[in-house]
Amino acid sequence: MNVYSFYVFFPVLNKKNIYMSHTETLTEESTLAYSLEKHLDVLSRKCYQCGKCSAGCPVANEMDLSPSMVMRLLQTESQANDEKILRSYSIWLCVTCEMCLCRCPMEIDIPSVMDFLRQKSLKEKKVNPKANNIIAFHRSFLNSIRLTGRLFELGLTLDYKRRSLTLMQDIPLAPRMISRGKLHFIPEIIKGRAHVGKIFKKTK
Repeated sequence: MNVYSFYVFFPVLNKKNIYMSHTETLTEESTLAYSLEKHLDVLSRKCYQCGKCSAGCPVANEMDLSPSMVMRLLQTESQANDEKILRSYSIWLCVTCEMCLCRCPMEIDIPSVMDFLRQKSLKEKKVNPKANNIIAFHRSFLNSIRLTGRLFELGLTLDYKRRSLTLMQDIPLAPRMISRGKLHFIPEIIKGRAHVGKIFKKTK
């Protein structure tokens, strides 16, 4: 039974009752569900577990928790389940393709939820060890943008290998990429790089 047919059988319960905000209930304010509502205006309780997000997710098979399972654990508003979410590998595998958002009949912004959970996981130092290389790549990518104003592929590669210690990975590809002009030794620095620097300062 979906949420709409639920109204048919129980008309006395309207949307306001079912989707009542945390400010109108006695829900524990330290839960992830409360934080998502407060900072993103996303209500995890709107999810009725149709599974369309997980069915459409291109990386769901690699996740330890599917997108629909993440939403279900959020609904429990349990500290143990919140801990499980923040320590999961799934939140780092999300590529923000927004397929889940497009398929969701309740239009729940799961990509923004995943982004929020990643930030929370980092802040509380609960990152899944399997995600270390993903985080290393993110930092190398952003570092390249901060320094040159655009992506410097060779610098990105060297910085990522330094962070991840995957020194020999993909080394045989380097000569071919250099010969085809895919890797340049000197970065192209854009004009107005100072404006890019200001963006980074504002995000700290």
